[in-house]
Amino acid sequence: MKKRIFKKLNDKYRLIIYNDSTFQSVWSMKLTRLKVFTVTSLLSSVIVILVILLIATTGLKEYIPGYPKAEYRQMLVRNALLVDSLENELNMRDQFFSGIRSIISGEVPEEQLRIDTSVEIGDVAFDEFNHDSVFRDKLIAEQTSLALDKGNNKRLGISQIHFFVPLKGVITNHFNSAADHFGVDLVSGPNARISAILDGTVIFADWTLETGYVIHIQHNSDLISVYKHNSELLKRQGERVKAGEAVAIVGNSGELSTGPHLHFELWHSGNPLDPEQYIDF
Repeated sequence: MKKRIFKKLNDKYRLIIYNDSTFQSVWSMKLTRLKVFTVTSLLSSVIVILVILLIATTGLKEYIPGYPKAEYRQMLVRNALLVDSLENELNMRDQFFSGIRSIISGEVPEEQLRIDTSVEIGDVAFDEFNHDSVFRDKLIAEQTSLALDKGNNKRLGISQIHFFVPLKGVITNHFNSAADHFGVDLVSGPNARISAILDGTVIFADWTLETGYVIHIQHNSDLISVYKHNSELLKRQGERVKAGEAVAIVGNSGELSTGPHLHFELWHSGNPLDPEQYIDF
């Protein structure tokens, strides 16, 4: 059986081309089935390889059904990076709240349990934690209660209202409405507390992609104060706050932030105000 198949493959044939008018032989070639099969296979393989290279190295691959366009691939990569950054921020927030809960319940935070016993006590450097105590909050509230009475604020003009300083620090970027910078940027120490400038109600407290953790507070006299790029928010939407009460912690959150600072805005009746004209930072 095999010999018969091999013989058929090697049977010789002649391909002849005749002149249709004179019937004279113009060209001829000896062929076998094995040669025809081999040549056809090689030509098919070369054509397939050339087609694959043409599609892979040119823009023709975008016309293949199911293959994403270049802008879609860039969008997928960008979204993956943003999700990764958001996961890191959420992990940091969860660790912070876990430590706060441990402290409130009288336990030692997990990070403090990892102590190197080989280090002598005299070599340990203690970092200062800048969260203010409950006693200081009460003291500030008492100092500002006379100047910030709710009934008086409704009757006073903006220039007559005493605003509490949201953060003691250095102004690195001033108010500039022409450049769409509707506030001031304040730089202070790490973990510095941010205070409410007046009594009011929190109307927004959440994460945004560009400005990170943001909190908006509605005050009397159609005033709204805005605090952006925080590392943590200490108040929730709908809560009442007192003047001087801590509402957030200085941070570096959001895509538009270039370092730890507070971006503070002051709005009146829907119009941005220059905070430096009303608050002595």
